[in-house]
Amino acid sequence: MKKIHLLILKSFIRPFLVTFLIVMFVLLMLFLFKYIDDLIGKGFEWYVIVELMMYASATNVQMALPLSVLLSSIMTYGSLGENYELVAIKAAGISLKRAMYPMLVIIMILSVSAFVFSDYMLPIANLKYYNLLYDARQQKSANFLPEGVFSNSFTGYSIRVGKKDADGQTLHNVMIYSKNQTENNTDITLAREGKMYRTPNGQFLVFKLKDGIRYSETPGEVAYNIRERLTRYRFKTTEQKFDISGLKLHHTDESEFKSALQMMNLKQLNDNAKLSHRQIDSAVNVNYTLLTAYFKYYSIPVKKNPRIKILPSDGNEFSKADVHQQMSQLANAASEARSIQDLLKNRAQHLKDLQQNEQKARLEYQKKFTLSAACIALFLIGAPLGAIIRKGGLGLPVVVSVIFFLFYYIISTIGEKYVKDGDLSPIIGSWIAIVIITPIGLFLSYKAATDSVIFDMELYKRFFNKLFKRKKIVKAE
Repeated sequence: MKKIHLLILKSFIRPFLVTFLIVMFVLLMLFLFKYIDDLIGKGFEWYVIVELMMYASATNVQMALPLSVLLSSIMTYGSLGENYELVAIKAAGISLKRAMYPMLVIIMILSVSAFVFSDYMLPIANLKYYNLLYDARQQKSANFLPEGVFSNSFTGYSIRVGKKDADGQTLHNVMIYSKNQTENNTDITLAREGKMYRTPNGQFLVFKLKDGIRYSETPGEVAYNIRERLTRYRFKTTEQKFDISGLKLHHTDESEFKSALQMMNLKQLNDNAKLSHRQIDSAVNVNYTLLTAYFKYYSIPVKKNPRIKILPSDGNEFSKADVHQQMSQLANAASEARSIQDLLKNRAQHLKDLQQNEQKARLEYQKKFTLSAACIALFLIGAPLGAIIRKGGLGLPVVVSVIFFLFYYIISTIGEKYVKDGDLSPIIGSWIAIVIITPIGLFLSYKAATDSVIFDMELYKRFFNKLFKRKKIVKAE
């Protein structure tokens, strides 16, 4: 029995690792394709790109792990069935359920590990990932001097380069506009050729220009003379420095991103949901207090003061009033109604935001558990499905696993959307996909244990051939 368990475990671990790495690689390529324009051409160091890819890979585990479990389980039991090893196991008197026990233990360990990862490591990975991605997207392009275009990358300067050589440092037909706002003057520098390089500390960009001329406009020396003075300088060589410290990658404080729900663990999500619920209750009480100011009523203690007489009313005081009084009453009523409407409109939007925040917090709370449950549910589908189709490798198992995973992912996404819109409970919306696919897995497990031929294509071919033959016979008669 132990040898059979070791055989199944060895048959599972290798496909699981391979499929997990393949899925992670595919998801990482999708990340690069999505943000390639925000990363290329900004002069990042290689370790910045590697760090961002590492954090992106950590955030993709919650999607890659269930898919890898499904695909590897189909491949494992499909390969065992294709090589008639499952037949030999059953011939030895060992049922499919007993043969799945070691796999269930491994899946349970993976599920617990997935929960620990989603609660402790995933919030930190999300915080690092979104923080670094935000800084990378805010970073200015390192190609701050394109050919034939005026560039305003440097504050107070507008620079145009006619042509660049292949080395990227030799410049031709350089034009530099420098504007001094305090002195209200403009300098224009023209040069036929030049070279640019960075200082060793990377603080400044130095332009070494050759064969040029500089025009400078300054106010006249006499205060009452409104005409300005133009000065022209010719030079063989000159240097000009530009501060490029603003082009370096600046790291935003992580505390600005910690309020996002993706960066919280179970305790923080629970506290956030409770805080939102208390704020909702407080907002409702405040609404009542604000509206009571618009209610006008009179209380007369008749029993304590019997001398006060109450005149009978038939409810038609408005119709008995004259036209001017009616217009005044209607105007006052409309003004009161508009005031209440404006007040409730702003308060309703605030209340809606609080309710959505509570819904999202409780949804993220449930998603910490659904990752573990998804691994178990998809394994219950993959293992018996592989035993039924009896195909290993990366052919048919990949197609079948992708179909089932898309089915699970679409249902889960729809449920989350309804929860965020407030149309569904967070518990139902987060667990609906698990509830739907788990009975499918149990049904497939039953079919695999009873040697079902539900995926035998020859059976379906024979059925349809008999059906068509019967139709032909009926038509001939």
